[in-house]
Amino acid sequence: MWSSEAADGLLGEFLADPANSTLDLATAAVRCSEALGLRQSVIYLADIQQRLLVPLTLNTSQLPIEDSLAGWAYRTQSLRVEDSGAGELIAWLPLLDGAERLGVVAVHSPGLDPVTLRRARTLASLLAMMITSKRSYKDSFVRRTRTEPMQLPAEMLRAFLPPRTIGTASVVSTAVLEPAYEIGGDAFDHALTETTLHAAILDSMGHNLASGLTTAVSLATCRNARRTGADLPQLVESVDTALSDWLPDQFCTGVLLQLDLAGGLLRWINCGHPAPLLIREKTLVPGAMERDAEPPMGLLSALSPTTRQVHRISLEPGDRVLLYTDGATESRMRNGTEFGQERFVDYVVRATAAGELAPETLRRLIHAILDSGSTGLRDDATILMFEWRPPIS
Repeated sequence: MWSSEAADGLLGEFLADPANSTLDLATAAVRCSEALGLRQSVIYLADIQQRLLVPLTLNTSQLPIEDSLAGWAYRTQSLRVEDSGAGELIAWLPLLDGAERLGVVAVHSPGLDPVTLRRARTLASLLAMMITSKRSYKDSFVRRTRTEPMQLPAEMLRAFLPPRTIGTASVVSTAVLEPAYEIGGDAFDHALTETTLHAAILDSMGHNLASGLTTAVSLATCRNARRTGADLPQLVESVDTALSDWLPDQFCTGVLLQLDLAGGLLRWINCGHPAPLLIREKTLVPGAMERDAEPPMGLLSALSPTTRQVHRISLEPGDRVLLYTDGATESRMRNGTEFGQERFVDYVVRATAAGELAPETLRRLIHAILDSGSTGLRDDATILMFEWRPPIS
């Protein structure tokens, strides 16, 4: 084991060498581990459906997220330790890009004293940054985290999606989308500024490449308008115009919203979409965000000449807001009944009461929907949830 000074020096040399920035991730992990005086480390990335942890080392087995100690570290975003049975310990540490769960790293060591644990956490942080910097252009990452071929509409839409989870000290926003390899017209978006969470959920007519194109144009238009300072009505107006000009036979339902991170004021526009749900004090607030819906985007000029209605509600610390597409509640269970909004909401309420992290709540919820049926989803199912927890002053 290296002394603390020697390990810090070797790590500094590793990071300062420009040649190391071009190493493949597995090799970089080995060299980082050596520089930190750690015996061995193995990187596992979550697959696209968050069911498996897939190792980057080819001769290492995949691990289930639901039923393994590595999965426990991923699910709870916390350290877990086990005896390898070969005279050493394995420390499982989550790989996190801010609030986004990437996977886990297994650090092998004869023991876990405070110095070794600090180095293991340093390694996990470095590896997470390396993964984040490379995954947008490394197809090897994509191939390892897919378990079946991706259909073309899904490939196109996924190129537009943001990370599953984003967050600050005040808010966490997280989303899931299924069927992972066959989505047609559903999508989500979320982004942060210093003062505001921007979020949206979209569902375009149909389930084909034209649907995906409609959603992609809507997403790009929202972002373009948002990044030039447009307010909610202007965002929706921009999508109306873009679809009318370029895809006149298509339309898109959706909810676009903005949350003031300091005061908790939530503003939203509902364009022909299921109303958002508010969970407060570990229970659903019935009808809290039920409002008359506006026409879908792309149809405003044909159906109504009026400006879109902006709705407002003040959130309380700890509130969770849930956006979803109808495929999430209309899926059929094995007995032929719908999964339904009541069961859908009850799942989130129980997870909230149990103190479950927001990303884990949605991971388990979408799997419950998928696994409850025998014939798959009837429609795309997308869920976005955010939780507002302002720091206590």
